[in-house]
Amino acid sequence: MVLGLLEGRNVNLRVLERDDIDFLFECVNDIDFWGEYTNPLFEQISKSGLMGNFDNPPSRAILIEWKRFIIQKKDGARIGIIWHFINQPYETMEIGYFLIPSERRKGYGTEAAQLMVDYLFIFKNIVRIQAMTNVGNKASQRVLEKVGFTTEGTIRKLAFVRGVWTDWYLHSILREEWKEPKILTKTVDIK
Repeated sequence: MVLGLLEGRNVNLRVLERDDIDFLFECVNDIDFWGEYTNPLFEQISKSGLMGNFDNPPSRAILIEWKRFIIQKKDGARIGIIWHFINQPYETMEIGYFLIPSERRKGYGTEAAQLMVDYLFIFKNIVRIQAMTNVGNKASQRVLEKVGFTTEGTIRKLAFVRGVWTDWYLHSILREEWKEPKILTKTVDIK
């Protein structure tokens, strides 16, 4: 069995499937989807390029166990993407997420991040989850703060975003700070 769905109160996280390629294609090729604080991860990419990335994530020697989920409302509407991966050599779990612009500032991002944190601490033998935000991205910083993350520090000039080298914050939550599930109501396995 493979874990396929994490159920929350207002959103579910569903493992990314081939049927999601059209949605993913629209998102990654829409500059507004990425917002003003980051560069598009895939830059401009074709559907065939996305299909290639579906089975073979972008090659990064330090990246392992990359798992992508669709954020969907209870009616099934796809509203974003959330993922987790482990960076080597320290086996650090990291999460990232994006919502379509029309669904931001409605609490969905916070719930999706909380679902992911609950899932990772319940099912993975990890002691820490981290995330990074552009210092200007106050909305994403509030999401992480609500979920229980602590800002650890500033990574100076980490990314070249829209023509400027930008500083980023490193945030983390430790298992002992998390203690118990806050929002995860059910997991569903898919055969």
